[in-house]
Amino acid sequence: MIVLANAAMAQLSPAPKAAVDQLIPWLLDEDQQLRGVPFGEVILHTTGKKVFRFDANNPVDQRVAKAIGAASNETMKRLNAPSSAIQNVDRINEVSSRFEDNLRGLLNATPGLRCDFPLTNEGKVQRSGYPDLRIVDLESNRVFYLDPKLYAAGSRDSSFRTFYFEPKKATNKVRDDAVHFIVSFQHEPRSGSHSANVIWKFTRWDLVGLSQFQVKLKAEFQGSNRDMYRPEAIVASGSGD
Repeated sequence: MIVLANAAMAQLSPAPKAAVDQLIPWLLDEDQQLRGVPFGEVILHTTGKKVFRFDANNPVDQRVAKAIGAASNETMKRLNAPSSAIQNVDRINEVSSRFEDNLRGLLNATPGLRCDFPLTNEGKVQRSGYPDLRIVDLESNRVFYLDPKLYAAGSRDSSFRTFYFEPKKATNKVRDDAVHFIVSFQHEPRSGSHSANVIWKFTRWDLVGLSQFQVKLKAEFQGSNRDMYRPEAIVASGSGD
């Protein structure tokens, strides 16, 4: 996405300008915001890798999709159980890693497949960031990326952002030409979370191919505590006395 943004800015401002002077007006011009950008192009320009279309007539694609479906069914069965560890978790955001771990274990145990966490360009395991899982069909040596998502029933049509991809060279985890999947799990709204009788209940899953997925760029400026609390920036302090 950064590559695309830089290219667009270059077209808007042919005259040489400082980077910030060039960037800010471009961000403020709503007509020039990057919307409806094919995800496959974002991946290609930021990683050099291709996003393949899922082919329902291809036996390898069929085999992997069937395995993901079986693993998704079993994952829902396990995590819906009253004795599941997720039933003691109040926030849905803290549940997603359980889905990743279960899917990884089940898919890795499937004959003919290998599933693990994708490595970054630096050869490290990083749980955060897209994608979460890398599946290899051992017969064809083809790669499939899988990213689990959780959402509440009734929110499928929400415009709230639920997908994020931050392109960075060092932490890039897309290192193969591959089919990209989202596997989404729908759960019933959970109320009265402190009641022992209320449990998380997942009711369906969907396997979504991302070859036709379109994304948009949301630019924001960030700063850390280290950036804010520099000694020379402190105007006054107190201890409450």
